[in-house]
Amino acid sequence: MLGDLLMTFYEVARQGSITSAARQLRLSQPTVTGRIRQLEVLYGVELFHRRASRLDLSDVGVALMPLAEQMMQQEGEADFLLRNAGNLRLGSLRIGATGPYYILRSVAAFRERYPAVAVSIEIGNSRQMLDALFEYRIDAAVSSHAVDDDRLSRVMLAADPMVLVAHPLHPLARRPRVEVAELATCHLIVREQGSMTREATEAALGAVGIDLPPHTVIGSREAICEAIRHNLGASVMPVGEVPRDPALCVVPFASQAPVIHEYLYSLKIRSGTRLVRALLDCLVLPGSAAQRHCEVPQPAPILN
Repeated sequence: MLGDLLMTFYEVARQGSITSAARQLRLSQPTVTGRIRQLEVLYGVELFHRRASRLDLSDVGVALMPLAEQMMQQEGEADFLLRNAGNLRLGSLRIGATGPYYILRSVAAFRERYPAVAVSIEIGNSRQMLDALFEYRIDAAVSSHAVDDDRLSRVMLAADPMVLVAHPLHPLARRPRVEVAELATCHLIVREQGSMTREATEAALGAVGIDLPPHTVIGSREAICEAIRHNLGASVMPVGEVPRDPALCVVPFASQAPVIHEYLYSLKIRSGTRLVRALLDCLVLPGSAAQRHCEVPQPAPILN
């Protein structure tokens, strides 16, 4: 019981709000609020100072935080040890990803080799996935951010050029190639601030002296594609993430095309364990958009 209360306290402290913690823990807000209140009443302490919509740690909360973090890590280590025991005839593999596009072929290879191991893929932003990796809540993280950290092993899964994606009726849709500067004539559909796809798009525009043109912000790749199907604008995205759909026209850039790199991260201290090693052994490179359905998969290089 205390473990559940401390886990809730830890997540509320990390997120700084009940709403965000409830979303991360997949609990209702009243449940999270009730657990924090229960912990405070049980020990007669105040763990947070309530300031408008923000929760700040009290002195007691600050002192408790490293102990709660240590408990979470030990629980994660115990869970991983038990799931990694045996010969992979049982257990589960947990992957976190900013998007599943570049890891699904590797997951398919893993499932074919280890059909009894359950696989789950959690979707979130890069920071959330790396936090989950360090806290032992997932076993591997897929991200387009290149992170240099001595605690991590990094595998490059793909280096995909970005392309313009537009409705068939869009003025640029039937062009064989477009220049980055021509994006200034488009109403763009872009991801939220902090997205690597958006950062790469803005960097490419900046390189030719153009600001981001009039645009609509949509927070998921699938929703952006649906907006394009309704001819609400065009978008720039990695070619490997574009669904095969006659309502989505893919137009490559003639020059200065931005490139998105995708990486798989694991903890170095886990690199020799059976479960992580099995995943790394099953990694395959997607290849180029034109080749990925006919090439024989190759093992991905591991960068320590």
